[in-house]
Amino acid sequence: MDFPNSSAIRSADYDPDALTLDVTFTTGRAYTYFDVPEWKYDGLIAAPSAGEYFNTYIRDQHPCHERS
Repeated sequence: MDFPNSSAIRSADYDPDALTLDVTFTTGRAYTYFDVPEWKYDGLIAAPSAGEYFNTYIRDQHPCHERS
């Protein structure tokens, strides 16, 4: 899912089987977040501000790994 109107997030893809969320930021850095419930992904794509939602509900609440 692309976020063309977000100043922070370029794209995010969710795997419901693995409960992983892949996020690519507008800076080009990309991370995989683990143990993310589907409702959080749904909230992210529906949020008026993807960056604000991400910071509130995902960033510090889930372990992550930077992708290269």
